[in-house]
Order: sequence, then structure tokens, then C-alpha cells
Amino acid sequence: MELAAPAFRRYLLLLAQEHLEFRLPEISSLLSLCGGKFSGEQEIRVNSPFWILNIPSEEMARGLMKRTVCAKSIFELWGHGRSEGELYASLKNYPVDKMLPYLQSDSTYKVHIHTFNKTLTQAQKIKKIDALEFLPFKGKVNLKNPEHIFWILEDYGMNPNNVPEEPFHLYFGRWIADGQRELIESYSVKKRHFIGNTSMDACLSFIMANHGRVKPNDVVYDPFVGTGGLLISSAHFGAYVCGTDIDYNTIHGLGKASRKNQKWRGPDENIRANLRQYGLEKYYLDALVADSSRPIWRKGMLFDAIITDPPYGIREATRRTGSQKEAVKSVERSTENHIFVSSNYHLSDIFFDLLKFAAEYLVMGGRLVYWLPIYRPEYTEEIIPRHPCLKLISNCEQMLSSHTSRRLITMEKVKEFKSGSKPVAIPAEHTVLKSNACILIPCRIKMRILTCWMASICHTGDTILSVRSISVV
Repeated sequence: MELAAPAFRRYLLLLAQEHLEFRLPEISSLLSLCGGKFSGEQEIRVNSPFWILNIPSEEMARGLMKRTVCAKSIFELWGHGRSEGELYASLKNYPVDKMLPYLQSDSTYKVHIHTFNKTLTQAQKIKKIDALEFLPFKGKVNLKNPEHIFWILEDYGMNPNNVPEEPFHLYFGRWIADGQRELIESYSVKKRHFIGNTSMDACLSFIMANHGRVKPNDVVYDPFVGTGGLLISSAHFGAYVCGTDIDYNTIHGLGKASRKNQKWRGPDENIRANLRQYGLEKYYLDALVADSSRPIWRKGMLFDAIITDPPYGIREATRRTGSQKEAVKSVERSTENHIFVSSNYHLSDIFFDLLKFAAEYLVMGGRLVYWLPIYRPEYTEEIIPRHPCLKLISNCEQMLSSHTSRRLITMEKVKEFKSGSKPVAIPAEHTVLKSNACILIPCRIKMRILTCWMASICHTGDTILSVRSISVV
């Protein structure tokens, strides 16, 4: 369905100024999930918190806001201008018959003012509200519990060191709905029962689920499940979730804890307990100890989405089953006499296997969402792994330092898998590997990446990971 909306069916989206590159793919994915399509006619300034969208219906706008964590609110746009005069002229041209249902004498309302990059005094706000007296408001003002809320939004640019006297853009609209920003706090890793060294930030987890277009009754799979953080976000949206991991201790909740001031994991620290904590246990299928390089699934088993964060060899080793010359040691504090043999698993092989698996085991139209670590000075789009059955949908960067980052890659299955089709591997010149720890970037900056990762943890407020649990391989 095209988003070439009927006349005056325009909406203003107010976005959070966080993870800027991730916002457009999320909104585009959610619109398609709601039955719409993100057309080139949208008025988008990529880094701005204000986007004007043409959306076919208010129902679709509400559906978008039930999922997004990148957007704060959406409004039915009544007027827009680059000055107060332009805004008022735009409002006077808005059809009165579209205003009247919300301005009746038996209704209540209030007007809220939002400014970006500038703070107004209360007197200035009242003056701006009084200037709207030409609008046919007939209801009564109710500041605590109004039926209708109208917003004046002003954009004073992106430079906090050079704030203009007058805004660059002014908007007026009727509030429709808020986004799901509260999920970031309610699902915070700081409050989670079971965590690991690489537990994903809650905001990014929900962004990944939205990029993957996860919907109720989907079956979502994570081949590097860890402590199940990505399963939680998918289960919140009504999907049935499962995963595998080669780490026996993590799957069974055994061994050393990752939480500060805690030596060993408790008896009920496991993935199921995490989903139970959020009332999502009914969506949990299972988590198995398995090697992602050797799929355990029968032919014909299909997943609606594969959402994962492969190990990079920084805080979790990259390994797969196989023989090594080193002596085999039994798993520490395991309740069973479990012994495994593992070998190095190069990053290029991880992504090669991941894309091949997705091409074979995704439903048609299903999505693969995963993180790819990058050495920025040598990055080109050519190093993004490809597969003839998978179409690249989005490629978003999360910077860690001036030299390092990771990119969130979203791909969609567009062709049926055939036994002869193979992924296009990462070019060898971009894969600089160390003998024991494989990583996609030169080894000389490995310690710097670890420092950046620890700084990233502190930035997100996740200070519960202990330093002793983080090791350089």
C-alpha cells in the first residue's frame, strides 16, 4: 500500500535523539508491518527529531506507536511553518470540518508546548498559546485530564552553542499516541534476573525486534542466545522464542556470575527465569546446547525471524565443536559430567554459516538481524556478507570509538534456498585474524575495543557487570 496519503492526512513524528541511524529502518519496518509503505514523499531530515509522514490512517499511526522505541509521540499535523506567520496561515488553511470534532463545546482540551534545543519561560509559553485564539476552540480547558491534547512544537536547530532567537520550524498538531520508550527502563538489564558479559541493552534489543518485523505468533530463533536478552524483546511482541548456544554453563545457568559482587550464579538464574520475570514464559519454547556451525534442525523447519548477536572474540570467545591439541577440561561447577572439545571459529566463518542458515531456515519474507563488528578506517560496504537468497534491507552503525564500531545488518529472504547457493564471504583483506582469537579488526587495537565496550556499558547505565568477568582472549 502506498503512503501517498489523502489531502491533509499528514502526521508529525517526534523522535528521540538516540541511535539516529536506527530510526529510519525501524519506522520503515513498522509501517510495512502495519500494512503501509515508506515512500520517498516523506519530509525527513534524518538527524532531526521532527519528521512529517504521510500515513493512510490514524489506526496505522497508532499501530506504529505501539511498537516503536525510537519515536516519542505522533501528532495529526494541522499546521507547519518556518515562522509564526507561516504557521498561523497554515492553520487557517486547515479544513474547519476536520478540526470541529475535537473542538466541541462539551469537550475538554489543553495545549502543550515542546521546544527542541531551547527552554522557554512560562510567560513566553502563555503568549504563544494566547496567539492561537483564532482557532475555533469551544470546549473547556482541563490541564489534568483533557479529552484532547494539542501541541505546539518548535525546532531551534541542532547546535546547542548557537541557539537562534526564532525557531527554524514550528508545528501544531493533535496528539495521537506515545511510543514505547518506557520499555527501555522497565526491561533494563540492571533489573534483570539473569545476565551475562554480553547481555544486550534493552533499547537495542527492541530495535532489533522491530527491524526484524517480529509479530504475534511468529517463531523467532537466536543461534547465539547467551542469556536470552534478544528472546525477551521478541516475546514481548507476542512471538514464540527459542535459541541455541555452545556454552553449556550459560544455557544451564551454571558457573561464575557476571553480576558485580556475586561469585556464582544462583539456582534460578536461567533464560526461562528471565522470561518469567516479565510475564513472558508462555512464549518460551526452549534453549539448547548446540554448535551454530552444525545446525541441528530438520529440513523444513522454518523461522519467521532470526535475531542474534554473534560473539566477536572480545568478551565472549568465538568457538565451535572440534578437536584441539589442548587438554580437555570439564566444565566448572557443572552438575553433570559434561565435557566438550572446541576449536577456533573465525568470524568470517561465523557470518558465512549464519547467512547460509538464514537462507535455508527462514520463511519467505522472514528477516535476519545481526551485528557485524567493523574496523572503521578499512570499512566499505563490500565487506558486508551477502547471499543470493537474502536482500540487504538496512545497515546501521553504532560507533564505539573513532576506529571501531559495529553495524546492525537487516536482511530479508527473497528467494527459495537451493542446495548449491552459497553466501559471499567477507573479503580476506578485511579479515585480520590472530592465531587464537579471531576478530574482524587488526589485533593491535584489540585492547582499545575492550575499553570502548566497557565505556559503552557505563554509558547505558549497566554498571552491574564486574571487571573480572571481562577478559581479552
